[in-house]
Amino acid sequence: MLLAIDTSTQTSGIALYDEFVLIGEMIWRTASHHTVELAPAVQDLMNRCMVSPAELKAVAVALGPGSFTSLRIGLALAKGLALSLNIPLLGIPTFEFQAAQQPLAAEPLLTVLPAGRSRLAVQEFSSSSGCWQPQDEARVMTAEEISDRISGPTRICGEMSPSERQVIGRKWKNAMIAPPALAMRRPSMLAELAWKRWNEGEVDDPALLAPIYLHVAGMIQE
Repeated sequence: MLLAIDTSTQTSGIALYDEFVLIGEMIWRTASHHTVELAPAVQDLMNRCMVSPAELKAVAVALGPGSFTSLRIGLALAKGLALSLNIPLLGIPTFEFQAAQQPLAAEPLLTVLPAGRSRLAVQEFSSSSGCWQPQDEARVMTAEEISDRISGPTRICGEMSPSERQVIGRKWKNAMIAPPALAMRRPSMLAELAWKRWNEGEVDDPALLAPIYLHVAGMIQE
């Protein structure tokens, strides 16, 4: 049994995954209450799915980019569980599992998520060898800058406000924005990628695992 934790943004998610079976999943919107909501949510999901801590064999956590505070909270809980239960810990970049849940296509894919102060973190992927592969480093841009960047048919997915979707969608012939249900990050996909890596022997050292932060004009992404 693997527990996956995603606290990259104000949208939090957890999932229980076991041998290619999704046991349970929770996704909710929090108002910067990760500290008080996350641990009870994990306990609630485990109770609902009748899973005991002793049944957990690995824990996975989203590494970001994302909110400085929320990422630290998710990573702290994941590390605490891994160390207290003596089980493997796996960190997965947020954009990696966000892209993985999108259908493969010939067009490039832009994954986005909130970066604070009316900005978005964005990374481009392309379909290659049966999966989405990153084509550049994640960076912070405004919705207007993302719109200006689009010059041909491009798929876009991720957490965006209605106004951001409208601005990016002005490139209506080229901006192929995923509907909200498909664009939402799924902790079950985080769990699926982590399960595969765990079975391939790729685990992380809790002492060395750190969140991915983006820097803008000398400031850490908030």
